[in-house]
Amino acid sequence: MDEQALIECLPAPIAARVKSARMVNDRAVVVMDASGLTAAQRAQVEQETTDILVQQAGVAEVRVAMMADKITRRIIAVGSGKGGVGKSTLTANLAVALKRMGHKVGVVDADIYGPSQPKLLANEGAKPEAAPDDKLTAVPSKHGVPVLSMGYLVKPAQALAWRGPMVGNALSQLIDAEWGDVELLLLDLPPGTGDVQITMLQKHKPDGAVLVSTPQDLALIDAARAGQLFEQGQVPIIGLVENMSGYACPHCGEVSDPFGRGGVETMAGKVDIPFLGRIPLAMAIREAGDKGEPPAIGDSDEGQAFTAVAQKISDWLGALDKGTA
Repeated sequence: MDEQALIECLPAPIAARVKSARMVNDRAVVVMDASGLTAAQRAQVEQETTDILVQQAGVAEVRVAMMADKITRRIIAVGSGKGGVGKSTLTANLAVALKRMGHKVGVVDADIYGPSQPKLLANEGAKPEAAPDDKLTAVPSKHGVPVLSMGYLVKPAQALAWRGPMVGNALSQLIDAEWGDVELLLLDLPPGTGDVQITMLQKHKPDGAVLVSTPQDLALIDAARAGQLFEQGQVPIIGLVENMSGYACPHCGEVSDPFGRGGVETMAGKVDIPFLGRIPLAMAIREAGDKGEPPAIGDSDEGQAFTAVAQKISDWLGALDKGTA
């Protein structure tokens, strides 16, 4: 059989990936483009190709070589020194907004003790499959953003009493997983500057970090500590986001500031770090998060607030690729 005859035996989606096919005595040797396929998908394509070709006349053995360009995967950490300031909600919405801009984004829920992303991205109850190399495979979401989280691996509401090394190993498994064609990972970090953050800096150093804080002084103090950790680890801080900034009364429309206003922007100016924008304190954001429908999937006022921040991150990534960040 010649090359064309071998290719014509295969289904169209597989045949389209064939880069070369030839017979060496009674052995069919096929080279295929595996770009964008997960490990499980590569194994499936290889097996299906082998099963089809070995049935052809004159073919006693099939060898399939899967070739793919190495993906350069960037990591952006989303962190703060304090809990309850909205890191997880911000991360989920940034991921969705960046996806809409054309980025191939995945989310690592690095908050080992309090995972939130399965709820926010509407894939609770899913289980990551193990790839042939025993790596975890990212769980897809209906928003086109794959996710990995401890929330998929433990029972709902189960408390984890893990020491530092176990936490560090868990983080590595989530990051060193099978992510397919994802080019950008957003790390939703836990509060503080503990084991997860140290493991991240030592083994999975981010390309940049986004710091989020509410406007009041107490939260800003902890955000500053988180910023110092990234600076000590020589991780560029992309910018600061002020969350829960301004509450519009649903009855009269008057805007009040329960947590203050402008504190994050003022701090950003003092330390010469870009201010990325404000996210309002809005019932719609809370309700959307509970439903697994991040506002950034649409063009509401709340969605546009997240999209504006995501655009600045996208611009930063573009400058990084050009070497001008």
